[in-house]
Amino acid sequence: MVRHAIFSQTELHQTFKGVVPEIASRSHLEKINELVEQMIQGNQKIDGIAVTIGPGLVGSLLIGKMTAEALGWVWDVPVVGINHLEAHLYSSFLEHKELKPPFMGLIVSGGHTHLVLVEDFGKYKVLGRTRDDSAGEAYDKVAKCLGLDYPGGPIIDRLAKKGNPAAIPFPRAHLPGSWDFSFSGLKTAVLYFLQNLRVSSGSFIGKKNIGANKGGLKIEFPPLPLKTVADICASFQSAVVEVLVRKTILAAKKFGLKKIAVGGGVSANSFLRSELIRNGKDNKLKVYFPSLPYSTDNGAMVALTGYYKFKKGFYDDKNQEALEVNPSLPIKNWI
Repeated sequence: MVRHAIFSQTELHQTFKGVVPEIASRSHLEKINELVEQMIQGNQKIDGIAVTIGPGLVGSLLIGKMTAEALGWVWDVPVVGINHLEAHLYSSFLEHKELKPPFMGLIVSGGHTHLVLVEDFGKYKVLGRTRDDSAGEAYDKVAKCLGLDYPGGPIIDRLAKKGNPAAIPFPRAHLPGSWDFSFSGLKTAVLYFLQNLRVSSGSFIGKKNIGANKGGLKIEFPPLPLKTVADICASFQSAVVEVLVRKTILAAKKFGLKKIAVGGGVSANSFLRSELIRNGKDNKLKVYFPSLPYSTDNGAMVALTGYYKFKKGFYDDKNQEALEVNPSLPIKNWI
């Protein structure tokens, strides 16, 4: 049985156009007991607890791990620490029972972009990662440049459907000879394009945005036409997705794999889904995505990852050793 509850902090961070660590931690502290109570309704038996210990914001991680350890002592059950990125790799397992290693894993989220060869449960080879901005971070930063709300990914995805993906030839950082990714240059290219556009047209994007400030006089520029904004979104998104799809398909073929599994918040992107599935079919590869509720961060994927570690015996059955959180925790093998 899969049961999960999520308290979204999106509204809390929208004002700041990004996640504020102190607000995130405080909200975790306020809501975590309420979510736990939702999960333990009834008399179901608790056999173990899985909790994220990294990577992520240290304050939020500490609140989660202290809650898990306290419940472990009270219920006298083992607690196992889970890598957040590893859980994203397993998120498709929740609904695709036929999916088993080996497969090529693509993690695309607000903080990470990883290409991982999943050889077995607990056995991985990280082939590539982003050298600068993650795919999700690039979406949010470009959305901010456009004057759009946070989080930027879903808004850009929606606007891109009304635009022409070939309207603006934004660069693609394919990085030949490497499985790594880079999106900082693309983000900068969008910024320069917007600056040139504003200078030439005297226009600005977004609501009540301020242009030049001369001698204390604030000058407001009129917004750009929706079609122009849509074309920028579509062209930017096309550049991001083209690189993600190309490298993932090439990696799967290079290592002789027939399956690809995608996880992380950006896996909810409709264009990435359609392009990767289409290219997968063209190359006789089966592509798996979690449904939208399991694409973003969720407890179900963490619990499932814990289930596999429990099955292999990778936990402290006496619950005597404190778990250590690591904001920069890398993907590690545990078999």
